[in-house]
Amino acid sequence: MSRPKAVTLKLSKVEREALETLIRRHTVGQQLALRARIVLEADAGQTNKEIAQLFGISLEPVQLWQKRWHELQSIPATELSVEERLQDLPRPGAPAQITADQLCQIVAMACEKPEASDRPLSHWTGREIADEIIKRNILVRISPRHAVRLLKRSRSQTTLDALLADT
Repeated sequence: MSRPKAVTLKLSKVEREALETLIRRHTVGQQLALRARIVLEADAGQTNKEIAQLFGISLEPVQLWQKRWHELQSIPATELSVEERLQDLPRPGAPAQITADQLCQIVAMACEKPEASDRPLSHWTGREIADEIIKRNILVRISPRHAVRLLKRSRSQTTLDALLADT
């Protein structure tokens, strides 16, 4: 049985520069940087096996990202950025049950002092914040643990640290 033909990539100067810029950014995720490096190495003429060994990964991601880049190359960069080309495809699953608007309301509420909500506390606890979310009709129900998890996931470095009590 024959193997599928390897995808050969030829990047334009603009694509190459955009990938190199992406790799040099300090805020880029390591997965995106690795994917960009895979594409650049493929353009440099490295074989899939050499690329996999260079980065210490299996052949599958090397083949996947070369193929994905090749399939998206026909779309102009003005319509699909380099970063968007290297993103994961949407995965199946249940839609989010908490909207972005609801999350914003929850975070804004957590930034308020508990006394403003007639709660005799200096810092929010998971139970108190969950109760307040339900009281304000932001959500019909939420567990204290999930409320804290949402806030921890969405907090900046300084905002909510002082507002949430350790429970």
